[in-house]
Parts: sequence; C-alpha cells; structure tokens
Amino acid sequence: MISTPIKILLVDDREDNLLSMELVLEKDGYSFERASSGKEALKILLKDQSFTLILLDVKMPVMDGYETAEIIYQWEKLRHIPIIFITGQDYEDAAVFKGYEAGAVDYIRKPVNPQILRSKVAIFSELFQKNHLLKQQDEKLRSINDDLTELNKDLEKRVRERTLELEELNQELKDLSLSKDKFLSVISHDLRNPLAALIVSAEKLHRDAHKFNPQEIAKLADLINRTSNRVLHQLNELVDWAKKQYEKTNFNPGLLNLHKQIENSLELLKDSAAQKNILLKNEVAENLHLNADSFMLRSIIQNLVSNSIKYTSEGGYISVSAIPLDNMIEVCVKDNGIGITEDLQEIIMARTMSTSTSGTNNEKGTGLGLILVKDFVAQHGGTFYSKSEKGNGAIFAFTMPGAAFD
Repeated sequence: MISTPIKILLVDDREDNLLSMELVLEKDGYSFERASSGKEALKILLKDQSFTLILLDVKMPVMDGYETAEIIYQWEKLRHIPIIFITGQDYEDAAVFKGYEAGAVDYIRKPVNPQILRSKVAIFSELFQKNHLLKQQDEKLRSINDDLTELNKDLEKRVRERTLELEELNQELKDLSLSKDKFLSVISHDLRNPLAALIVSAEKLHRDAHKFNPQEIAKLADLINRTSNRVLHQLNELVDWAKKQYEKTNFNPGLLNLHKQIENSLELLKDSAAQKNILLKNEVAENLHLNADSFMLRSIIQNLVSNSIKYTSEGGYISVSAIPLDNMIEVCVKDNGIGITEDLQEIIMARTMSTSTSGTNNEKGTGLGLILVKDFVAQHGGTFYSKSEKGNGAIFAFTMPGAAFD
C-alpha cells in the first residue's frame, strides 16, 4: 500500500500516448496530470511542485523535451523531481547523452513496454517513499534534538538557580555562625566583668553579713541591685541585637553623645576595675557627638576597657579620650598596664581567628573581643589601630563619623 500519494506528470504532444501511459500505470494507484506540450508542463509545474516523477516525451514541437527539462531544472524548487525521457527507437547514444546532460535520470524507448514502464516508475516511487520517510525521521530527530536542547537549557538553568540558592544558603549559614560567635563574644566581654563584680559583692555579703552594720549591708545591697539591673538591661539589649543579627537589620546608627555613652559603659565596669583598684577616667568632652550604632559603640568601649582592666596591674589607671579629626571622631583607650610587644601587637591586630592570653591576675578570655571591635568599627567606615610597648601600657584607638563639636 502506498503510504504517500504518488503524483506523476505525463508530458507528450500526442493524446493517445498520454492515455496509454495512464492506463498502464493507473492500477498501481498513482495520480496523474497531463500536459500536451513543454510550455503547458511548465505552467502546471509553476503552480504545483509536489510531483513525484515526470514522464517527458523528447520529440515535441516548439519546445522539445530537452529544452523543457533544462528550464525545469533551472528552478530550485523543481530540481528534486526526477525526469524519465520517453524517446523513439531511432535516437542514438549521443541523443541519450544529451538527455542526461539536460537532467534526465532514465530513458524509456518507444514503443513503450508496459512492464518496463511500470517497473521503472515503481522504482522511483519506492525511492520517493523512502526519501519521504527519511525526511520525516529527520524532522522527528530535529524535533527531538530541539526538545533535548530546550530541556538541557532548562536543566542548566535549574542547576544554576539551585547552585545559587545553595551558595546563598551557605553564606547565610556562615553569617549565622559569625553572628553566633559575635553574640558569644559580646556576652563574654560585656557581661562577664559586671557579673564577676556582682558575684564578688554577693559572696562578700553572704560571707561577712554578721560583721557589717546596717549601713554597710545597705550599701552592698544597693550595689548588687544596681549592677543586677544594668546587667539585665544589657542582656535584654543583647537579645534584641541577636534578633537583629538574624534579621540582618543589626546596624542602626544615630546621633549619640559620646561622653554619656562612655560614662554608661564605664559604670558597668567600675566594680570590675575596683577589684584590682584600677581607676577609670572619662576624659571625653561633654559636647562631643558622633553618628554611630549605640549598641556597637558600647560593645567596642566595653571590649577595649575590659581588655585594659585584664592587662593592667593593681593600682593602675585607664582613660578614655576623644578628639575630632575632620569629619571623624578618634576615640582612645589608654592604660598603664603591662603593654604588648611589637610582634604580639601585629599578631593581635592582624588575626581573624580567636586567640587569648591570660591577664595580670590570670584572667581568661575568648579572644574574640578585638575581632568584634574591628568588625564593628569597619561597619561604621572607621579605622582601628593600637600603640604599645612592653611594660609601658597600651593605647587602642578607633575612629567613627562625627556629628558635632560645639
């Protein structure tokens, strides 16, 4: 059964020849168009290029078969149609060769043998069917290849998106881990010293209550009460700060009175300093303001002063001062402690991993303090540096944007 219709164009100047060829071939299920001249054949082909085969008589008036074939094959859309010349017995080999030059694929000599005609047409019909099948398969393969290409593009897009999601998730995890380290460091530095002073006072009251008169007991109770409230207030701030860290809204600069901020920070550390008889001095002008995050500023001050307390011997002093520098404020924390060697100072200022050394009374720490300070200062667009000599105390200084100096 023919799966694709086979159309044949019959071209001959004699009607009886056209009829006889059609009668021989019609039982095979082909469809036909007739043309009685080369000119008429060209008109038909101009309108319809879907023919499977052309049976073309060579000897015709006005335009013979050779001329007709040459014109047909000048059209790009018609070059795929094979032509079989129908020729008389008197044609020599030279004429046959001319036909092949004109584009013919085969010859059938007159008088036409029905079996030969049917056989040759069947061969070209089968070739057409196979070519048509190959084209369909090629189109399917192209379609499948296009689908695979689109699928691959979509897959690559999904992989890129997923990779980006994983990278973002990994960065979030790193940020959360860093926030956790910061939170632990802040707790360690901002609460350890006040809590230590609170515990000392409570132990002293517990141990020697029978030795104290009511006024001394009231004084210690007032100290414990004030310190407890300040620690609770600071702990609440730490919880809020940790929440902001998670929500990534932790940086909130505003106009601050630097003298008051320093005073509040030193107040929490006075009891710790008193344990070593260390004097804390606030030398910042009362009218000096800066533009900073209050939580970060307090944490910076308490970290630096806590470190100074840690490395300052009994009876020492620690001062906090500040001066305007262009549009910035430079804040200095100075002590007369044991100092730091130049090599150790470079290691401390350059480090990104937490390390710690013991204080003058063998105090311990996490080593995260200066890392936190550097990070908080950097978020304000400031700089952080130190100056120290072994045995001659230390200066730790940082800058932050200034607001006004009247």
